[in-house]
Amino acid sequence: MFKNFIAGEWLEAAKVSRNINPSDTRDLIGEYAQADRAQTETAIAAAHAAFPAWSLSTPQQRFDALDAAGSEILARRAELGDMLAREEGKTLPEAIGEVVRAGNIFKFFAGEALRQSGDVLGSVRPGVGVEVTREPIGVVGLITPWNFPIAIPAWKIAPALAYGNCVVFKPADLVPGSAWLLADILSRSGLPAGVFNLVMGRGSEVGQTLLNDPRIAAISFTGSVGTGQKVAAACTARMAKFQLEMGGKNPMIVLDDADLGVAVNCAVQSGFFSTGQRCTASSRLIVTEGIHDRFIAAMVEKMKALRIDDARKAGTDIGPVVDPSQLAQDLDYIGIAKAEGGRLLQGGEALATNVDGQPGYFLTPALITETLPAMRINREEVFGPVVSVIRAKDYDEALAIANDSPFGLSSGIATTSLKHATHFKRHAQAGMVMVNVPTAGVDYHVPFGGRKGSSYGPREQGRYAAEFYTTVKTAYTQA
Repeated sequence: MFKNFIAGEWLEAAKVSRNINPSDTRDLIGEYAQADRAQTETAIAAAHAAFPAWSLSTPQQRFDALDAAGSEILARRAELGDMLAREEGKTLPEAIGEVVRAGNIFKFFAGEALRQSGDVLGSVRPGVGVEVTREPIGVVGLITPWNFPIAIPAWKIAPALAYGNCVVFKPADLVPGSAWLLADILSRSGLPAGVFNLVMGRGSEVGQTLLNDPRIAAISFTGSVGTGQKVAAACTARMAKFQLEMGGKNPMIVLDDADLGVAVNCAVQSGFFSTGQRCTASSRLIVTEGIHDRFIAAMVEKMKALRIDDARKAGTDIGPVVDPSQLAQDLDYIGIAKAEGGRLLQGGEALATNVDGQPGYFLTPALITETLPAMRINREEVFGPVVSVIRAKDYDEALAIANDSPFGLSSGIATTSLKHATHFKRHAQAGMVMVNVPTAGVDYHVPFGGRKGSSYGPREQGRYAAEFYTTVKTAYTQA
């Protein structure tokens, strides 16, 4: 059994979960501890007890711990990437890339621990000085998803620790292996006992306990809209700070003046790589009439060349869907789109095995054309390699369709027009806007987050993370 990490010790649990490889369902990766409410409360108590001392730790102490963790993650990128690919289904190059990103995030926030900022201001009153500083907020509960099992925990854990908070980390049930390896590294990074705690287990027990416990000062959550709404309700009821990153129905516009090769590459990368299981993936392609047919033909040719196979096999372009439930959801939405009048032009076939006979959750990427903005396939998040195409007469109509969504995480455009690119960057209703680059790809040192129904609260990543993980204090002194 791979154990939970609480108060500086590895602890067993009464129950375990079986971690299965979606590329080969015969492959049992391991059995991982499943905490209950009591064990979660033990972790919260440990973090609460550790907070007073850790909140007063020096910037150098925090730098040393985070830098050590970042160095080990980068040194073990191949091992960690293999685990990520094995349990989540990202291709090995994508998985290793995610691990490198996680290591760099820890390195970045190690630096942020040293780059403290504040303000010394003059008062409007004679003889009074004003100092504005930031302080940690307390014990932070981190609830993370399965689609980025190392990068998203990294960009929550690293700033929480950098700014002097203590952490109780609850990873998604589907990816305990990546979370355990990350916790193992942090257990040796020099953090005092109780500062960081790993509590694997069901959301109904572990997650709910985090939401309800008054010792948890803040919750950072990434996951589904429904669960995010429950997090918001629970935190609001007891006035805890919270931050939510949830769904997306991200559009990508292709204009008549676009470079066809650039547009196709952006669309394929955004919609299908990582099996379409990225919150920033473009699942709606809005294509103007003049380029529509050429673009679709080029998309189909590109898709035919994609290799769907074991995530860890060399040459694989797209790995498996993460589990049978997600595969069923993908197939359901393909059926819904066809029933509503969409045309399944390419892909959308479930494969019981790969070419070597390994049983897994494989799905050929689906391209659905002739859809309308009001169809469910264009309104609801599928979270798989399923992309719909909407025809638009011009840029203005395409922009209106792109913004006609309850979500607003990322939005992209393929164009060679400076006029349209500039207008789009200002008027796209999304937290992140991409021009001639895939929507599914962001840097680790800049803000991440959306608007409308996709996100709530301060941005993640980069220096903007301080807005969530610290509280501002203004001090007045009479000389």
